Parts: sequence; structure tokens; C-alpha cells
Amino acid sequence: MSQYSEFEFRKQPWFDAAWFDRSNFQGFSRFIPMKTIVVHCFDPRASEIPQAVADYFGDEVYPGENILDEAGNRIGNTRTLFAVSNAGGRALSALQSVATMDYLFKVQNVVVVHHSFCGATAFEPEDLVDDFHHHHHADISTLFDHDSLAISNFEDSIKHDVRLLRDSAAVPANVKLYGFFYEINSGKLTEVVRDIPA
Repeated sequence: MSQYSEFEFRKQPWFDAAWFDRSNFQGFSRFIPMKTIVVHCFDPRASEIPQAVADYFGDEVYPGENILDEAGNRIGNTRTLFAVSNAGGRALSALQSVATMDYLFKVQNVVVVHHSFCGATAFEPEDLVDDFHHHHHADISTLFDHDSLAISNFEDSIKHDVRLLRDSAAVPANVKLYGFFYEINSGKLTEVVRDIPA
């Protein structure tokens, strides 16, 4: 037993394994009503992206408030939108998070946002791979999808990421997909593409 076992959900006296019974799955949505995932760059200049997306949709709660039990324990949150950040805000790196969040919350929307003046627009994929090899003597050329390493054209990269999500088995077919461009100086969010299942 780990010294941190007391902090695991499944070891709490109030935890009900029936929440994860496949015949009547409830997951964690009773504690956090999450319905939308926003994939964006971890650049701190783009930190307002989740709020901009929440404002765009109008019915999202972000950042939300913690819900406490009688003892003051944080047992939930009112947030409906979760942010997943990574280099360039690329969809490929977010697939595991999308699959996990869908299992726990039954995701309704996945939103990809790329932002102006992103560092991923400063280089070509081959430059990153070659430089890594030169400095670290390691070959990463086959580890990553080169189309997801850099951004050479915002519209193309946003459409590529939405298409990648739609084509992935990690994203349920009923999930609505959106791709946006965010201008970090003005805060303007522009929809570039959407893929809404019929």
C-alpha cells in the first residue's frame, strides 16, 4: 500500500463502484459537469483561451467554483470546460486526455485552438528533430507525427487537428469538434472549422 493510498477515490468510504458499472455508467459527471475539452498551447500568453471559448459558446462555466462537503473537502466543481495544454495546442498530444475525459465525463465537445505568434510557427519539424539529435545525440525522427510538430499555416494546422480528432478511435463519433484561431493581443477568437455529427 502506498503512503498516498488514502487519497485515491476508490478507497474513500463514500465511493460507490456502481458509478463505474457499464450498465448504468455515471462516472464523475455527478461531481463535475464537464462537457467540453479545450486543447490549446501552454504558452502563458495564451492562458485566456479557455475563458474565450467559454464566452464564445455562452453556456460553459469557466473557471467554476469548488463544491465542498460538510467537512470542507473538495468533492466537485461547477466547471463545464476543461483545458488541455501542450506544445502548439496540437490535437495529437491530447488524444489520451480526450479518451480519458470521455470515459469519466462523456465529453460532448472537443475544441482545438491555435494562437497568434506561437513558438510552433518559428521552425520546421526537421529543424527540431535535427537540433535535438545534435544536442542530445538521440534520434526522435520517428517518435512524432511531423505534421503535428510545427505550425506552418494556421488554417491548415487547425483543420489537420480537427480531422485527426475525427479520424481517431480515441474520439467518440458523437463528439462535436471545433477549430479556432486566437489572436493573443486582441483576445479575438475566430472559428475556422467545425465538424458536427449528423
